[in-house]
Amino acid sequence: MPIVRNTPSDVYYPIHHNPTRDIMFNKILIANRGEIALRVIRTCKEMGIKTVAVYSTADRESLHVRFADEAVCIGPAPSKESYLKIPNIIAAAEITNADAIHPGYGFLSENATFSKVCKENGIKFIGASPEMIEAMGDKSSAKQTMRDAGVPTIPGSDGLLESLEDAIEIANKIKYPIMMKATAGGGGKGMRICKNDDDVREAWDKTRREALAAFGNDGMYMEKFVEEPRHIEIQIAGDQYGKACHLSERDCSIQRRHQKLVEETPSPFMTDELREKMGQAAIKAAEAVKYEGVGTVEFLVDKNRDFYFMEMNTRIQVEHTITEEVINYDLVKEQIKLAAGEPISGRNYYPKMHAIQCRINAEDPFKNFAPSPGKITSYHSPGGHGVRLDTHAYAGYVIPPHYDSMISKLIVVAQTREEAITKMERALDEYIIEGIKTTIPFHQRLMKNAKFREGDFTTKFMDTFEM
Repeated sequence: MPIVRNTPSDVYYPIHHNPTRDIMFNKILIANRGEIALRVIRTCKEMGIKTVAVYSTADRESLHVRFADEAVCIGPAPSKESYLKIPNIIAAAEITNADAIHPGYGFLSENATFSKVCKENGIKFIGASPEMIEAMGDKSSAKQTMRDAGVPTIPGSDGLLESLEDAIEIANKIKYPIMMKATAGGGGKGMRICKNDDDVREAWDKTRREALAAFGNDGMYMEKFVEEPRHIEIQIAGDQYGKACHLSERDCSIQRRHQKLVEETPSPFMTDELREKMGQAAIKAAEAVKYEGVGTVEFLVDKNRDFYFMEMNTRIQVEHTITEEVINYDLVKEQIKLAAGEPISGRNYYPKMHAIQCRINAEDPFKNFAPSPGKITSYHSPGGHGVRLDTHAYAGYVIPPHYDSMISKLIVVAQTREEAITKMERALDEYIIEGIKTTIPFHQRLMKNAKFREGDFTTKFMDTFEM
């Protein structure tokens, strides 16, 4: 059970579920691949739920295919012809009689159309409703929703920018530097920092073209650029009855090109007062939109510890693992139970241990993190007390070039941050992957970096980090 408490005291309350409810799924199709698909399969097996794996021709030998109860090939290697092909996934669910679909993260996990199609076909989508995804997926409307709910937001435009002249006027009003953002953006695309009027003129053309090409939507909005920011997110869970709780924060500030590399909880930047304020803001945000399921409310926190709503992710996060380790509870199980209609109770978890996650990617950190797909010729997993490894890789497995380059997530948990860093160093030294290049050497250097060890970093840390 997750441990929560209502005040910063030593009185704890478990998040509990109504034991009289017998609504549960018989079979869940996992509309994803790799380690997250395997992660969901493991939880389903422990809950006594049958599983269906879907896979592209490139993933025929992946472990999620091997360990699911059933597996269905849904198309060739390209994502748009397999993992993003909604009719193929729905057909796979129908022929296997799956009564629910878990989308994992990425791919269709925040696709309102997919959520809607699942509902129309009588299949439970283990995630947010179509309306919720649309409301939170459009960053401009999400910001207005949060502002109306009393959640702090970054100063900027009220809705979408109507013209270049409008953009320049607002930029001068909120004062430079500012950030131009695509309303349908994500993954670091459709974003540009502007320090003067000329930058805004250039961004108005280039960023809109980039957004239209990537997302099919060239709508732009503007925000004040937060200097020396930390990226801190709050884990939330909400049920079908309008109630929500939070499970504290994760610091995701170590990132490259807006892609997270390392996450930890608790954040070394947080104070008890700030944690309480941000936790309450996250609950306010979740309850304002009647959020259902597991997700995160993401904030930027400036050097003065003022925080601003950035976005809400209506899915399980890659870094959910570190929260699981410090609360000793399975968040995918929580996600499935909430989707089945079970209520939750409890508020405000405050971590007592420290967990760190390193994303191990098939990339060469000595060559600007260039992708390194190919065959793993030798593989040895780290182990020991407080070490967890979520992966679908093994000796002989071929990392395909068609998808995200993540091989695994290495997680450690310890009593203190210093102990967690030491444990991570030891685990990284034990982790052997040969045949391809990986980011293990990067993480080894990061753990030894004085600024990182001191907790003195922002989202700009990687701009000056040297391998």
